[in-house]
Amino acid sequence: MPEPKKPGAKDKKVEAPPADKPSEDDGGCDEHVPGEEPQMSQISGLFVEKPQSVTAVKGKNVTFVAKVDSSQMLRKPTMKWLKGKWMDLGSKAGKHLQFKETYDRNTKIYTYEMTIVKVVDGDAGGYRCEVTSKDKCDSCTFDISVEAAEETQQTNILEAFKRSGDAGEDAGELDFSGLLKKRERKQKEEPEIDVDVWEILKNAKPCDYEKIAFQYGITDLRGMLKRLKKMRKVEPKKSDAFLKKLDPAYSVEKGKKIQLNVELSDPNAQVRWLRNGQEIKPSAKYIFESVGGIRKLTINKCTLADDAAYECVVGEEKSFTEVFIQEPPVTITKMLDDIHVVVGEKVEFEVEVSDEGANVKWMKDGVELSRDGKYRFKKDGTKHWLIINEATTEDIGTYYVYTSGGESKAELEVEEKELQVLQSIADLTLKAAEQAVFKCEVSDEKVTGKWFKDGVEVTPSNRIKMTHMGRTHKLVIDDVKPEDAGDYTFVPDGYALSLSAKLNFLEIKIDYVPRQEPPKIHLDTTGSFVNKNTIIVVAGNKLRFDVDITGEPPPTVCWKKGDMELSEAEGRVRVETRKNLSCFIIEGAERSDEGLYHITVTNPAGEDKADVMVKIVDVPDPPENVKCTGVGEDSASIQWDPPKFDGGVPVKGYLMERKKKGSSRWTRLNFDIYESTTYDAKKMIEGVLYEMRVFAVNGIGMSQPSASSKPFMPIAPTSEPTRLTVEDVTDGTCALKWLPPERIGAGGIDGYIIEYCVEGASEWVQANETPVEKNSYRVRGLPVGEKMLFRVTAVNIAGRSPPAVMAQAVTIREIVERPKIRLPRQLRTKYIKRVGEKVNLVIPFQDKPRPVGTWLKDGAPLDTKLVNVRTSDVDTILSIRQAAKEHSGQYTLSVQIENMEDKVTLEIQIVDKPGPPIAVTVTDVWGFNAALEWKPPKDNGNCEITGYTIQKADLTTKEWFTVLEHNRRPSCTASDLVMGNEYTFRVFSENICGMSDDAGISKNTAVIAKTGLKQKQQPYKEKDMCSSPKFITPLIDRSVIAGYSAAISCAVRGHPKPKIIWMKNKMIIGEDPKYLMQNNQGVLTLNIRKPSLFDGGKYTCKAINDLGEDEVECKLVVRVITEKEEAKK
Repeated sequence: MPEPKKPGAKDKKVEAPPADKPSEDDGGCDEHVPGEEPQMSQISGLFVEKPQSVTAVKGKNVTFVAKVDSSQMLRKPTMKWLKGKWMDLGSKAGKHLQFKETYDRNTKIYTYEMTIVKVVDGDAGGYRCEVTSKDKCDSCTFDISVEAAEETQQTNILEAFKRSGDAGEDAGELDFSGLLKKRERKQKEEPEIDVDVWEILKNAKPCDYEKIAFQYGITDLRGMLKRLKKMRKVEPKKSDAFLKKLDPAYSVEKGKKIQLNVELSDPNAQVRWLRNGQEIKPSAKYIFESVGGIRKLTINKCTLADDAAYECVVGEEKSFTEVFIQEPPVTITKMLDDIHVVVGEKVEFEVEVSDEGANVKWMKDGVELSRDGKYRFKKDGTKHWLIINEATTEDIGTYYVYTSGGESKAELEVEEKELQVLQSIADLTLKAAEQAVFKCEVSDEKVTGKWFKDGVEVTPSNRIKMTHMGRTHKLVIDDVKPEDAGDYTFVPDGYALSLSAKLNFLEIKIDYVPRQEPPKIHLDTTGSFVNKNTIIVVAGNKLRFDVDITGEPPPTVCWKKGDMELSEAEGRVRVETRKNLSCFIIEGAERSDEGLYHITVTNPAGEDKADVMVKIVDVPDPPENVKCTGVGEDSASIQWDPPKFDGGVPVKGYLMERKKKGSSRWTRLNFDIYESTTYDAKKMIEGVLYEMRVFAVNGIGMSQPSASSKPFMPIAPTSEPTRLTVEDVTDGTCALKWLPPERIGAGGIDGYIIEYCVEGASEWVQANETPVEKNSYRVRGLPVGEKMLFRVTAVNIAGRSPPAVMAQAVTIREIVERPKIRLPRQLRTKYIKRVGEKVNLVIPFQDKPRPVGTWLKDGAPLDTKLVNVRTSDVDTILSIRQAAKEHSGQYTLSVQIENMEDKVTLEIQIVDKPGPPIAVTVTDVWGFNAALEWKPPKDNGNCEITGYTIQKADLTTKEWFTVLEHNRRPSCTASDLVMGNEYTFRVFSENICGMSDDAGISKNTAVIAKTGLKQKQQPYKEKDMCSSPKFITPLIDRSVIAGYSAAISCAVRGHPKPKIIWMKNKMIIGEDPKYLMQNNQGVLTLNIRKPSLFDGGKYTCKAINDLGEDEVECKLVVRVITEKEEAKK
């Protein structure tokens, strides 16, 4: 039998079960917040007593107790009270949350208490307490459910269950059968094996989502909310607190601001804004506004962190929404540049985008690149790099970078590395049995090579050895013999390079019998000689020419070039002499060293001579006059002139390079020698400026680069114009129109060329001298009756596009169309204007050819003196400078072509203000009322009278007051008149122009007699106001300066009004324009304009009426200012 619930105590402690009984809520330290690393390595049961889940009463206090055994701990344990997964309640301590900690030294047990003062609905949910101590930890969870407070029950609740009526002997005093009858038996439900957490979430309240997610291990709350949103559609519920809730979702671009608005039913209600369950505080980023019942939350400069769930809380009601942050498309602000490197160099492609932190995708020839040992990606702010540490020929290709709003591409060219000679081979002169060592060093350790003697490859043997260690290559010959003498050459594999040196064998001969022998020059023409007595030397190389000389005694050697003798002193060009040998040496050969050299040897026995021709060859000069002769969509034609100097060796061909304007990277276009002086460059980007340069190549090497060409831009002609149609045809003309081409390109459109020809002919005639910019054109001067074909070509910087040709020929003949007047909408009803305004009516019509327009007014021809009419081929204009009532009437316009005609009629009404009503009469007076009647005005202003305005005036004050406005009838009743007053009335008439200027005044008056009192009227004696004229203010004598206007004044009174006469020296002034006479309420003024000496004298003012006359006079002196007086001033 259930017991009724008792009111909860103010302070309620929840006792935990004994520690030896395990709880379902127990958990270890492995339950940590997602994204955080667990801090403890050992899980142990430290709780002696754990807090337990309770159901609290709203408004009451509840206390949770946890006890921890510290006997096995080295340090004091640390206790944390958490709500949900990560909200630390320690920072919320205050009036609502109170924490207490005690320690029992005997049992070494710590007791921790958490008290929630006056529980509210927001305290419901899942809680967790966690205790840690160095290497140990333990935690447990508990829940709080909040229910409403129960109503006050009876003091003695058992009184309600006392038994009444007869009962058995064994029946008790209380009867609870009423409760048993109403209670339904609960059926025991079998626990479900499979729990569908999504069904639980679907039927749960939003405030329980976090608790359920924590219970079932769901960590992605955002993903859970999105899935629930798709699973069900929440029907909006009527809210008591909200008149208008938040929208289900909002979307805003990154960097912009967004405003969330709700409307409350109570303008004084307080609201709280939450973001992902956390309350938002006002700041520069979050701005709260309150206008009446509207509450606004403004989020400035939205970032991706603001993509969250927001809610507005008013009391116990909430309004939820989600804010989604859209990232604007990322564009490329700095494009990729083409790169040309040699094998083994580092490659860096750099691109700059519009947004920091944006993701880019790198691709090569359509295949996406990933981060591996070969490719590295780097970014710094808005800059991104693709890095290739050591480039190889396999890396040649087109590289692309893609963003969400743009793309760019660049070419990578990798050239074989040029081999450099670090140490060349030196000539050797050795004796028999000595060791010969030829040694050279190149820049690449991996390069192999072969040794040659006099053009024959050297093979290793016991006496000849070849070694390769790192960059050094050696040829060692032991026990040198006479047959080892000759030219030795090292040729690296894969390179057009050779290093040569000579081995000279020094043979010692001993002659015991002295003898004389004529000198003899022995020239060896098998080495550097290309033909007889001619040596070719590459500019910059060293020439060493050894000449064997015989003769006894040893002859004297003399080298000459022209008349200049070469000395044996140190220098760039010198001669070295040894026994039986003369060496001619040129260090770093130059073009000036070329020429014929003479050698002469002499001794006592005779003389011998020989000539040697030295020819210096070099790389050619750079090509000249590099220019672009034509461009295409992604190509350009380049032309240049051959170099002026070919270096002494015929030019084999050319190498070309290009670069984007503003860039410093040149890209090689060909690796094989190109023989022609024109080249078509491909794979360019339309709309980008490029520059080109050319290298000349001969048998010696490559020239310096030519001067860069002028910048050029690859641009393709546009496609043909579209939808070429005929708009109009007349005798001798044809109007064409068309649409721009579908593909325009970066060059834009400069204009269009229109051409025509007779059908069947092949000669096209250009109709316009310069391109037209509009998409329409009228071709004139065409032969009437001929069939013509037309075509239109678009023109831009790249040239003309393909023509758009009309499919069918057009016959040049006027087309007769039925006339049709297009009357404007405002003229289809009565056209009203006020008197004096301008009338200007434009009425278009459609007809061909040469229509005839005619105007009639009221069926009669129009008077062109009163109305101006101008008619063209497309419209007619009716104008009136100043409208008058006579211009009102019906106007008929007819347009006629041959026997076809169209007519329209329009009515013009010129209106003005009406005249005053007539015959205004007071017809009856009763009580405090008066009845008025009148007749409409004679002039209604040429329009209907819309009403009347009636005003009254008391004869004593004569001030007018409005009685009625917009009265439609010609009669009315004036009420609420004042007793004892006499009234007169006036009436204004009204129409669409307004009230009449004048009013109709009643002929009689309305006297409101006093009721109940009779006053005997005394006979009125009219006072005689007549008097003769009398000046009350006289004229005063004046002295004025010549040239300055002056005035004299006086004042007069008299009745009837006197006549005023001004006189000068007793002569009446009259209507002299020099004088201006004024009379304002008896104040008389005579103005004299710029008086002179002649205007001085005596002035008299005389006033005359029927009862008499009066006069006053004064003297006016006009003086001229002297030069002395001006100087004083």
